[in-house]
Amino acid sequence: MQHWILTATVVLGVANVVVLSVVLLLQKRSPAATLAWLFALAFLPGLGVIIFLFVGPRRLERSRLKRLRARQAVARPAYEIEERVMKEAMSRELSRQIVQIGHRTNQSPVSVAEEVTLLEDGEETFGAILAAIAAAKNHVHVEYYIYEPDRTGTALRDALIERAKAGVEVRLLVDAVGSANLDRRFLAPLREAGGEAFFFNKVRRLRKSRFVNFRNHRKIVVCDGRVGFTGGLNVHDEDNTAYRVDGWRDTHLRMKGPCVTWLQLVFLEDWHYTRGSVPQGQRYLPLDGPGAAGELVQILDSGPDSDVETIKTAYFAAINAAKRKVWITTAYFVPDESILLALKAAAHRGVDVRILVPSVSDSAIVMAAGRSYYDELLHTGVRIYEYQRRMLHAKTMVVDDWFAAVGTANMDNRSFRLNFEVTALVYGARLSEELSAMFKRDRKNAVEISKSHGTKLPVSEKLLQGVARLLSPLL
Repeated sequence: MQHWILTATVVLGVANVVVLSVVLLLQKRSPAATLAWLFALAFLPGLGVIIFLFVGPRRLERSRLKRLRARQAVARPAYEIEERVMKEAMSRELSRQIVQIGHRTNQSPVSVAEEVTLLEDGEETFGAILAAIAAAKNHVHVEYYIYEPDRTGTALRDALIERAKAGVEVRLLVDAVGSANLDRRFLAPLREAGGEAFFFNKVRRLRKSRFVNFRNHRKIVVCDGRVGFTGGLNVHDEDNTAYRVDGWRDTHLRMKGPCVTWLQLVFLEDWHYTRGSVPQGQRYLPLDGPGAAGELVQILDSGPDSDVETIKTAYFAAINAAKRKVWITTAYFVPDESILLALKAAAHRGVDVRILVPSVSDSAIVMAAGRSYYDELLHTGVRIYEYQRRMLHAKTMVVDDWFAAVGTANMDNRSFRLNFEVTALVYGARLSEELSAMFKRDRKNAVEISKSHGTKLPVSEKLLQGVARLLSPLL
C-alpha cells in the first residue's frame, strides 16, 4: 500500500511540474525568468509548485487587472505643458529621449518643481517630513513599504494624529508584508482621530518573507498636493540616524510645486487599488499649470501591472545616452541582461561608470547574486565600491551633468518587474552636481573592488554566487 501511495505522489508531483511548465512556456515571459521558474520546479518539485501557485504568473495577471481598474479610475490630468518648459526639456537630445519614454509609457509628462531638496539620512529626512505634515491644512497622504511601530513610526503616527484632530484629511497606506509588525492597536489612535489607515495587497501567509511578490515598495508623502517626498527611506529606527548612530545610509527627495501632482496620482491609484475608491476634488490634483520657473521633474512609477518596465527603460536609455559619467548607488544590485549590457557598453565607450553597493546586506543570496557580476563589469572598466560604515540603502543615479534620479527602485529584477516602485527624474545641472558630491562623500567610506577580486575567492563562494545568479530573475 505504501508503495502505491509513494508512486501516486511522485506521479502527481511530476504531472504538476509538467502542467505548470507548459503554463510558463505559454506565458512567453523572458527566457531568464522562464528558465529560473523551470529550474525551481524541477529541482524543488514540492516547494517549487507551492511558490509558483503563491506568487507565479496567474497571480500576476490578477494583479494587473486590478491595477488597470485602479489606473482607469484615477484619470491622469492632461494639461498643456508650458512652451518654456517643453523647450527647455527638449533642448538636449539626451533629455528629450528620456522625457518621451516617461510620457509615452507612463503618461507622465515633465513638470516643474519650485523647490527640489536632496535629503541625506533619516534625521534630516524625517525632520523635513514632520515639518511638512505639521504645516498641512487640507490633507496628508502617506505611503510606505516598511512602517514599524518603533520610535520613528510612533513619532510619524502622532504627527498624523495631530493633523487629523485639527480637521486635516489623513490617509495612511502601508504594505502588508513590509509593515507586517503594525497592528490594530498601534493604528487605533489614528483611526479614532479621524484618519484612515489600510494595508496594501494583504497576504495570509509568509507575511514577513521578502520574496513575496507584488509588494508596494513605494515611499510617498504628499501634503496638500503641493509638497511631496520620495526616495529610499522607510519608517523605522534602522533608517533614522536621529536614534541610531549606525542608522542606514539613505537618500530622499523633497519637492514643492506642480510636479507633486504626479506623485499624488501614484498614491491615489494605490489607494483605489486597496480601497476600491478614491477621494474626489481638485484640491488633491491642483492643476495650476507647470509654473513659470523651477527645475524640470518627471515622476515615473512602475510595477508588475505593466510589461513596459518604465523605470528600467528610462535608466537603460540614460545609461546608453551617457557621454561622460554614470554613477549609481543601489542597495541591491542584480542587473538583468539589458542593464548589464548597457553598463558594459558605456564603460567600453570611455564613460566613467561607477557603482556603489553595500558591503553587508539583509539577504546573503541577493548579495551573492550581485557579486557574481563583478568580474565581467570590472574587466570592461566599470568601477565598483562596497560601502563599509553601515547599511547602504540609497537608490540614486546621476548621468553627466543633466540627469539625476532619486527613488525607491534598486538595480534588480524585483524592483524593475515584481514590485511597485516610484522614482523622481530631475533634469538639470544643480541636482546632478549635488548628487555627484554626495556620491564622492560616500565613496570615502567605501572600499573599491579590485580586478583580481574573482581570482581570490574560494570555490565554495564561487559556487554560491553561481547558484544565486541562476535564481536572480526570482530575487
